Amino acid sequence: MSARMKSCLSLLFVSSLLPLSGQVMANTYDDLWEHAKLYENSAGDYLNLSGRLQADLVYFDASEGDFDDALWRRFRFGFKGKYGHTTYHLEGDFDLNTSLGDSYSRLTDAYLSWELPNLGKLKVLKQSAGFTLDGKTSSKELLTPQRNNLSNNLWFTAEYFTGASLSGPINEQWYFNTGLFSSDDSDEIGVSDASYFGLISIGKKLTSGRYWDKADIRADFVYNDTHEDQNTRDFSQVISLNSRLTWQQWGLSTDIAFGNGDAGQRDLYGLVLMPFYQLTPVVQWVARYTFIDSQGSNGIRLGRYDNEIVSGRGDRYNEIYGGVNFFFYGHKAKIQLGAQYSTTANLQDSPGEHDHDGWGVSLALRGFW
Repeated sequence: MSARMKSCLSLLFVSSLLPLSGQVMANTYDDLWEHAKLYENSAGDYLNLSGRLQADLVYFDASEGDFDDALWRRFRFGFKGKYGHTTYHLEGDFDLNTSLGDSYSRLTDAYLSWELPNLGKLKVLKQSAGFTLDGKTSSKELLTPQRNNLSNNLWFTAEYFTGASLSGPINEQWYFNTGLFSSDDSDEIGVSDASYFGLISIGKKLTSGRYWDKADIRADFVYNDTHEDQNTRDFSQVISLNSRLTWQQWGLSTDIAFGNGDAGQRDLYGLVLMPFYQLTPVVQWVARYTFIDSQGSNGIRLGRYDNEIVSGRGDRYNEIYGGVNFFFYGHKAKIQLGAQYSTTANLQDSPGEHDHDGWGVSLALRGFW
C-alpha cells in the first residue's frame, strides 16, 4: 500500500469521525454537497455533478493463508441533469489504485430517460440492471460493505448494460420494472457482441400492520440467452423473491433466489436474512446470514476477499456477518465496520477437494454526491 493511499485513508477516517466530537455541524455537510449543484432554474431544469468515492480497509484469514489491504473500492464521476422532460446521466468508473493516465475503466451510467404519462419512466442506453436483494441496491446504499454472496453468484455483477427499461407504479400499491438489455461486454455502449437478457420485476408496497410500519415485497425474473462472449453470469433463468420491512427502529431484508445454470454452471439456490436496528440517527447495527447450495460440484463462487486467499468454487456456502454503520450525512457520508465468518464445503481447488472456512474484518468508507 502506497504512502499516498495511507494518507488519503487516514484523512477520510479522521474527517468522518469529526461529527462525533461536535466539531462539524450538519449544515457544513449541506454547504459542502451544495457545490455539486452546477445549475438550476425555476422550471426544474438542473445540472449536477454525480459520483461516488469508496475505500476499504480489510483483513481476511483462512487455513490457506491471509489477505490484508487498503484500496480504493470505487471512484465514479460524471454529470446528471434534466432539461424539459428529459433526464440525462453520464458517469465513468475510474481505478484510483493505478496511475492517473490508466485510471479510466468504463462508462457506468450513460442514458436518457423520460417520464411517460400514465406509463412510468422510459430509460434507454447504458444503465444499471438490478435484481435480487443486493443486486437491485446501489453500492451507495448497501447496509454492508459488500453485497451478499447470493447476489454475487446470481446477479450480473457487471451491473451496467446497454438496453431499454420501463418502470413505474401500476397503482398505489403495485409497481413494476422491465427491461431488455444486451449482454455485450463493451466498456462503453455496445450491442453488437454476445446476446441479450430480459428482466421483469413486480413489487407491492404493503399497508402498515401489526408487525411492520413499512413493507415491500418484490419478485424478479431474468431470462438470459447465454452466449460465450456474454458479460453476465452463466444462468439461463434467475428468480428472486425479496422483501424489506421496518417496524419502529427494527428492520429486516430477505431474499430467496434460484438460478438455472447453463454453459457448465450448476443450478443453485440460496437464502439471505438481514436484520438491522437503528439505534440512533447516526448508529445502525446490522447482521446477515447467507446460505447457498449448488446442485452439483463446483457451483458456488466465494466472496470477494475470500477469493484473494483461495481460488476455486464449492458446493455449499454459509456466512454470518455482524457490523455497525455510522451515518454522518445519511448514506452520502458513512463508515461501515463489520466482521464475517464463512464456510464453503467441498471447495474445488488444487491440489484437491477440501472444505474452506475463513473470517475477516472490514472498515469501509463510503460517500457519494
